[in-house]
Amino acid sequence: MAKPIVARWEWRTFGAGFDEPEARIRKFEQGNFKESGEVYVLSRNSDENVKVRDDLLDIKSLQEVNADGLEQWFPVLKAGFPISVEDLKKVFGYFKAPEPIFGRKEYTFDQFLNEIVRPNQNLRLVQVKKKRYIYVINGAVTEIAETEFDGVALRTICVEHEDPEVVMKTVRELGMEDLPNINYIQAMKKTVGMA
Repeated sequence: MAKPIVARWEWRTFGAGFDEPEARIRKFEQGNFKESGEVYVLSRNSDENVKVRDDLLDIKSLQEVNADGLEQWFPVLKAGFPISVEDLKKVFGYFKAPEPIFGRKEYTFDQFLNEIVRPNQNLRLVQVKKKRYIYVINGAVTEIAETEFDGVALRTICVEHEDPEVVMKTVRELGMEDLPNINYIQAMKKTVGMA
């Protein structure tokens, strides 16, 4: 039986580097390392998180922002390719963009990119590379990552957990409470000139 999906609260920041916080995090035992290449689709009208990774279109929707500025994200759609028009209509609901005229019943990944996304002036593709170094601190998943957005390099640190108090406790212990909380979509839009 599949485990129920639990919405996580996330704190994240982006920059050129974070020497002291990174040094504090690296004192803990690294639990995992993941490297991936992904394609994000940004919408001018929305800050929802829409990406393709491992041949799956994956959408996370922002549910809530609390008093500390933490963001609660929840997975709302995972769809494989070829993707149905029915699923694409849901995707455009998250883009908050007018639907195109669909000429097919389903779309391969390349057709989705070339016929649906690239011609749409409301949307922008971003090629993303990630190297993620993952730790667990206070039970919270804590990540240092090297990212590239269309070839532009940035570092990011993230702390996430189901309990927002655990997230803030960890952020404070790592000395990061004065850094801005910036999610992937905001950082990407700024980097590619879509902010």
